[in-house]
Amino acid sequence: MAKHCSFRVGGIAQDFFTPNTLNELSDFLKSNQKPILMLGLGSNLLVRDRGFLGVAIKLTQLNQLGVENGIVQADAGVTLAKLSRFCGSQGLNGAEFLSAIPGSVGGALAMNAGAFGFEIWSSVESVTTINTLGKVFKRSVTEFNIAYRKVAPQHKDEYFISASLRFSQTNKQQNIKALLKKRNDSQPIGEANCGSVFKNPPNNFAAKLIEDSNLKGFCIGGACVSSKHANFITNQDNATADDIENLIKHIQQTVKSMYDISLETEVVII
Repeated sequence: MAKHCSFRVGGIAQDFFTPNTLNELSDFLKSNQKPILMLGLGSNLLVRDRGFLGVAIKLTQLNQLGVENGIVQADAGVTLAKLSRFCGSQGLNGAEFLSAIPGSVGGALAMNAGAFGFEIWSSVESVTTINTLGKVFKRSVTEFNIAYRKVAPQHKDEYFISASLRFSQTNKQQNIKALLKKRNDSQPIGEANCGSVFKNPPNNFAAKLIEDSNLKGFCIGGACVSSKHANFITNQDNATADDIENLIKHIQQTVKSMYDISLETEVVII
């Protein structure tokens, strides 16, 4: 799984499947009996060293993208950077922030990804999901409880496979190049990482709490708190998933002991 996660760590998955079409995915799920790990770009994922006893399904080939009557249709495997550029080419404002998030539509829907004060679910009109039996559903926004970096569906065992999105801002948020420069100046781009490790606590910032705890640059094994942005952990020297998870726990314990604040992980640990 290290080949499929941006942390560049992770053990062996028992099986691996990349569907080329929705029908292929549905047919596979109808006969599958194993636990499922649904994957996009693996940019918000930490798979433990012992791997995954089941089938990892990578959705990057489900990548159709189009627009009709001002509504953008985007499959789960479309990268957010591509979606952002596409909206710009269509004269649709409000998707610029997505260019700064290194993930795909499916993962962004699952966690309500956001950046620079914007979140993807604020633009969702409806979504299409598929369940573990291969049945496809059209779901409205009202069927999900949406919160900061959290999406709670009312229906269990369903995965996002596409979304209908409306970007209706009158003016552009910012020039995409300016947003990317802002990201590159403040984040460890080019180093193996998962993006933000922790959610921001209410009325506070995880990065500030970690930096104020004197943890910038602190390492366990090959995993280090980024010296550029304290809410990023980088794989600097062939880290194991254990190194990263132990560093996460150390950060949580340190911040809790110093500020009595519990940091909740944004990264998903499998």
